[in-house]
Amino acid sequence: MTFVQLIECRTSRLDEMNRLMDRWVEQTKGKRTATHSVVAKDRADATHVVEIVEFPSYEEAMRNSGLPETDRIFREMVALCDEEPTFTDLDVVRDEQLYAATARRFFELAAGQGDAPPFNDVFIEDYHDHDPANVQDVIGLDAVRREVEVWRGGFDFSFTIEDQIAQGDRVCTRWTWSGHHKGEFLGIPPTGKDVTMTGTTVHRCTPDGKIAEGWWEYDRLGLMQQLGALDPLEL
Repeated sequence: MTFVQLIECRTSRLDEMNRLMDRWVEQTKGKRTATHSVVAKDRADATHVVEIVEFPSYEEAMRNSGLPETDRIFREMVALCDEEPTFTDLDVVRDEQLYAATARRFFELAAGQGDAPPFNDVFIEDYHDHDPANVQDVIGLDAVRREVEVWRGGFDFSFTIEDQIAQGDRVCTRWTWSGHHKGEFLGIPPTGKDVTMTGTTVHRCTPDGKIAEGWWEYDRLGLMQQLGALDPLEL
């Protein structure tokens, strides 16, 4: 679960503090575990400074705090403050940007060859997939992997993310799929053709950022047409 630390202090020496932070970033290059940091100044009180630091987890934050460089910089930062800084530890319970990143991660992982990856850092164990092309919904990580392996067996493919919108616990992704038909797919022998299709997927995410449910809409008919799998009377 993503972890955020909120650091508040009062100082009239913000420029010196910024230079101190620049030095810490340089000294901890390749060691620090923070993924994002924002320093903000209160518009109503210029001496009130807030730093928001994001980590992949609480454990990573503690590892970052244990760096000798962090301890040294912290003592110098306290000396620049008018009073002792305060710390608030926050577990993130909702992050729409995180949800969008998880959805993008799935589309990256789906492409490839051979056995599908575990997907357990992307989906919950009983993930529920709604695909109108399937007679029954796909439920569970094992079923998702088998579904991906069907596509991997038939194509070398990739997704291009065209648009993404996150709202609440939902992420909508508009994508373009491009593939090379290298193997049998749904009974269609390999044609060697390069094919494309477009689609949209809506994912529902859990508070810890994993995907719990997905709804697909895509141009499967157009794909079959490109593969020469449709009788002219079906077009």
